[in-house]
Amino acid sequence: MPSPLRLERDMAAVLPKRTNVNLIIVGEDQEKGFVPDTDVVLHDLDVEVKEQILSHHSEKLAIAFGLISTPEKTTLMIMKNLRICNDCHYAIKYISMIVDREIVVRDATRFHHFKDGSCSCRDYW
Repeated sequence: MPSPLRLERDMAAVLPKRTNVNLIIVGEDQEKGFVPDTDVVLHDLDVEVKEQILSHHSEKLAIAFGLISTPEKTTLMIMKNLRICNDCHYAIKYISMIVDREIVVRDATRFHHFKDGSCSCRDYW
């Protein structure tokens, strides 16, 4: 397991790339019809701020990092200790379609296998 210092250096080296990947994903998602589900952000904020908050969810950041640090067509495997929110679930479906990769996310209750814009849970979780 990498040390926190090494991981921090690695993240600093790829931060501009990660930001670009995140912007590309968000832009392409919206071009293909994805609209962020801002209802999951319970604070009374502007829609733009809510969308920015949603773009920083851990699974989206992990996917962005995985996309820039693994070869094409590699399956991404993400694990988290909380349940995945509606916005992230639908966003990852679109991301899997855009980047043509399988993305496996293990949340607190199940494994979600995202491929070609659909999820193995059939949107029931």
